[in-house]
Amino acid sequence: MKQQISVVTLGTADLSRSREFYVEGFGWKPIFENEEIVFYQMNGFVLGTFATSALAADMNRTDLTTRSAFALGHNVPAREDVPLVIEQLIAAGGRLLRKADSPPHGGVRGYVEDPDGHAWEIAWNPAWAIDDDGHVTFGL
Repeated sequence: MKQQISVVTLGTADLSRSREFYVEGFGWKPIFENEEIVFYQMNGFVLGTFATSALAADMNRTDLTTRSAFALGHNVPAREDVPLVIEQLIAAGGRLLRKADSPPHGGVRGYVEDPDGHAWEIAWNPAWAIDDDGHVTFGL
């Protein structure tokens, strides 16, 4: 089996508010949307934001929560981009979790949560290459 992720889907309480965060904050363009879901074409996979009630019904579950032990990552090409992206996300409805700083292992990172509590790490790592298509290659 190939080592890949095809789609990541996030539950959202208010699809319009979520759309504003991703479109205005990150500058992403939806590739499909209706009253229940918005899809964004990423670099090799699709990100979906799905109304939580519709996602729960689709999964046949009733116990969905938004806050969990995970963080999504958005790497940027330059150190100075980290605080800029964080500010854009806050202006688009995000909430600061951790301001940009330098962790002991190097680089720069900060955290913002989207309007539904999904944590996003905004990071620059000098050892991780980002190509023109936005693909990140792990490096040490």
